[in-house]
Amino acid sequence: MSELIRCTSVCKDYVRGSERVRVLRNVDMSVEDGTFVALMGPSGSGKTTLLNLMSGLDTPTSGEVEVDGLRLDSTSAGALARWRAQSVGFVFQFYNLLPVLTAQRNVELPLLLTDLPRSERKKNAAMALDIVGLGDRGSHKPGELSGGQQQRVAIARALVSDPRLLVCDEPTGDLDRETADEILELLGTLHRELGKTIVMVTHDPKAAKHATFTLHMDKGKLVAPADHADAAPQRARTVA
Repeated sequence: MSELIRCTSVCKDYVRGSERVRVLRNVDMSVEDGTFVALMGPSGSGKTTLLNLMSGLDTPTSGEVEVDGLRLDSTSAGALARWRAQSVGFVFQFYNLLPVLTAQRNVELPLLLTDLPRSERKKNAAMALDIVGLGDRGSHKPGELSGGQQQRVAIARALVSDPRLLVCDEPTGDLDRETADEILELLGTLHRELGKTIVMVTHDPKAAKHATFTLHMDKGKLVAPADHADAAPQRARTVA
């Protein structure tokens, strides 16, 4: 398997008033293409910050972030936006669907940044809804769908541009156990059958069991899960 994501000596600081807060501390990690990674750790450990860096939503204060050969830390904001539209699908805890649009129109939204004609956008959105088992719900608005169905729409939206990387920030955090398991099974299917690389932030050990590899964070560092001692650079590999 080839390496898709590499972070080298990554630090991230935020300024709060006169105080500078270091959220990530010299993070070294890599993720191979086709891996399903669970990123775990307590609140405030830096999980979402690291996810935002590897998906191009933010840039590090120092260090290097490289995804599929592109140095995100030295790429312009405009080029990053175009790269995200083509290469990354986002799944969030609270779905982020537009309530006035149908499921199909919500799924189409990322394609508005492309040159595809409307007929192709509609076709691709319908295919993505079929993949997540909602081919018959395209005309429904979010308020007419259950929480699990809304998250499936959000996953379809993440898939519609056929990205190599899916980043999921607590994708089951707002769902009951049964529905959460269904969503996790769907993510596992996308990993196994479509070969998607998935990085998922989660607090839930049961959710992490659906991944092929788990990375642990604490106080801005990747740590060994057993004793939270500082770990060597961690590499996420596909489990045979």
